[in-house]
Amino acid sequence: MRVLGLMCGAGSLPALMAAQARAQGWRIVAFAFPGAPAIDADVVVPSRIDAMGPVIETLARERVTGVAFSGKFWMTDLLAARPDAAHARMAASAGALLDGNIAQAIIATLAGLGIDLLDQRPFLGDRLGAARTLSKRAPDEAEWTDIRRGFAVARLVADASVGQTVVVRRGAISAVEAIEGTTETVRRGTALSGPGAVVVKAVARSHDFRFDVPAVGPDTLEAAAAGGATAVAVEAGAVLILEPEATIARADEAGIALVSADAAG
Repeated sequence: MRVLGLMCGAGSLPALMAAQARAQGWRIVAFAFPGAPAIDADVVVPSRIDAMGPVIETLARERVTGVAFSGKFWMTDLLAARPDAAHARMAASAGALLDGNIAQAIIATLAGLGIDLLDQRPFLGDRLGAARTLSKRAPDEAEWTDIRRGFAVARLVADASVGQTVVVRRGAISAVEAIEGTTETVRRGTALSGPGAVVVKAVARSHDFRFDVPAVGPDTLEAAAAGGATAVAVEAGAVLILEPEATIARADEAGIALVSADAAG
């Protein structure tokens, strides 16, 4: 039997991925980290980033064959004040807290248990789509100019493992995502740029979808609307729209142009 260890962070994505995995015939062992929603799983294990020992023991005991990450995990959680021995060993192996270093430490730990780390995309159904306008309003020419500028900068930032989101207005970058996450970047950027900003989210060219499927959702659009942003653009086929009905409805309510687009175009 295929047994999936689903590492569940915050947001709605863990529930979606659990439902898709169950439909595919997986037995699900859900590791519920802080902020995780209720999950329909065969086993649910309350978990913490700074306590990896119980997680590793459960993976072995439940004979997990594949692990998938799901939901939002915060970089600040990796700066745990009192990590257990397993966490400390992984942190020492990773060294600097760069995405690639963390990835290799996790992969090595799972490989030692004979467990594969899985790409998240097969558990997302049809949620990652082609380039399209999602909202009622399409971007105007000036907004498309800022979107293209935003994609160019967001790609550079993502390639450097800094962040994935930028806020731009009339070509000037007012915020670049770092450790704070997308929503706080939008708040900071729109506060600095004033009304009329464009929010853009893209991924690195070498992005590893085993660890993260970047996403925007209702919270992102709420922050964009509150800050007077007029357009939100995400990379087509790479950035997920969470709770799409609510997200698109909030964009339309605020008159925001919401699009997925080719980041290389």
